[in-house]
Amino acid sequence: MDRQLRANDASQASNETASAFFHHSSAKRVNTDATIAKALRAEYPDLQLVVVPSLGIDLLGYASAGHASFTLIDQGSHEEAPSSLTWKVYRPPGRRIDHNPGSLVHEILFAKFLYKWQSAEFILYLVDGRDGTGFYPAARNHYLLTTDTAKADSLILAAGQWGSELHEEVWVWDSGMWRKSAELYQSIQKSSWDAVILDERMKKAIIADHQSFFDSRDTYARLKVPWKRGLIYHGPPGNGKTISIKAMMHTLYDRKDPVPTLYVRSFSSFAGPEYGISQIFLKARQFAPCYLIFEDLDSLVTDSVRSYFLNEIDGLQSNDGIFIVGSTNHLERLDPGIAKRPSRFDRKYYFPDPDMEQRIAYCRFWQRKLADNKDIEFPDKLCPAIAGITDGFSFAYIQEAFVAALIVIARDSNGLVALSPTHHDGLEDGWVGIPKFEDDDDLDGLVLWVEIKKQVAILREGMEEERARAQVRNELSFI
Repeated sequence: MDRQLRANDASQASNETASAFFHHSSAKRVNTDATIAKALRAEYPDLQLVVVPSLGIDLLGYASAGHASFTLIDQGSHEEAPSSLTWKVYRPPGRRIDHNPGSLVHEILFAKFLYKWQSAEFILYLVDGRDGTGFYPAARNHYLLTTDTAKADSLILAAGQWGSELHEEVWVWDSGMWRKSAELYQSIQKSSWDAVILDERMKKAIIADHQSFFDSRDTYARLKVPWKRGLIYHGPPGNGKTISIKAMMHTLYDRKDPVPTLYVRSFSSFAGPEYGISQIFLKARQFAPCYLIFEDLDSLVTDSVRSYFLNEIDGLQSNDGIFIVGSTNHLERLDPGIAKRPSRFDRKYYFPDPDMEQRIAYCRFWQRKLADNKDIEFPDKLCPAIAGITDGFSFAYIQEAFVAALIVIARDSNGLVALSPTHHDGLEDGWVGIPKFEDDDDLDGLVLWVEIKKQVAILREGMEEERARAQVRNELSFI
């Protein structure tokens, strides 16, 4: 094998394959795959050819991860055929705020490599096979030349298995396809149950529900019941449904045997939502045991796809090892077959607006966050004070009160005037819209308290206006 490969390298061959590719690419193209295969067989008559589409297989990525190695082979160039063809593509930064200039990446259209894996060596051609000008996914093939096709098959199997696995990533279904998201994974790693303010009994029940499921496969089998479970998180927006899901993702990834997450943003696909649903559950069954997330379930499961969705959940296909969580702000909009039938979603957890105790706990969470800020005075007595004036607020609304107040304080401390809806003229302490706390006078010297009172008044005014608009909409719906 080595002698044959090195003989081909040493002679530089006649560059027939490169000539065929560039001649083919500069004229009317019928089938690049057939053209390259024919040229390779002519150029390497003593080697076997194995063609591997790049969809799902990335031999260079597999090698770059440390599982193999590759070296670009300079074939020598002549007038008709350069030795290789690559695009130098600018990749902009993910966030302009980081002042990252971006990077340059090489996108290979045609190149030849000496590829080494375990004790085997291969000649590898990577060739772009676009046969038209339409916009569609890249058709890039690997052409492996070898004296041992069994070794090539083993390489393809290993690289394929590696490519199908998650490497600090989350599977996300969006815009009709699965993709791996390292960004969502990193976001999950920053989430923890410490930042989730819930009724402690409910929090413990949720965690135990998940952990016991993934620990109890043998128990389900012994009881002869399907090893699957479904939960629904429901309640008004802004009260911890999403952050609880992210905290649980983190918990499941931290298990000794990590549980992968599959996150669904829509059912859309190029072949319609029914196809999207089938692909979602196909991937979930492939990765089971896994955690399958449907956020805003009421928006996803419309009348047109409801029966198809329900059939995938508890039809003839086995969903063993799949733990499904659906969240919704509007439980009443869900079909009873989803919301009330236990075999599909076994239990519902209600996330209400926080009570006084939970609002105090949330204020203490902010107190800890601001502990290192020497410019903000945040004594313990401020926590029940803020909780007392935010009755009926969701966690999201309380967060907005904190954020808006801190922005105003920061602007004022820098000598700037806050020209935003969070800083209204005339909203002084005696204004009727600002709630009164029984120990108000003792707190008036605290800038944070003064500003939060203003923000709470503004937010409450907006809430009342929204309630009034909702009431009008409801009344009009009966006319």
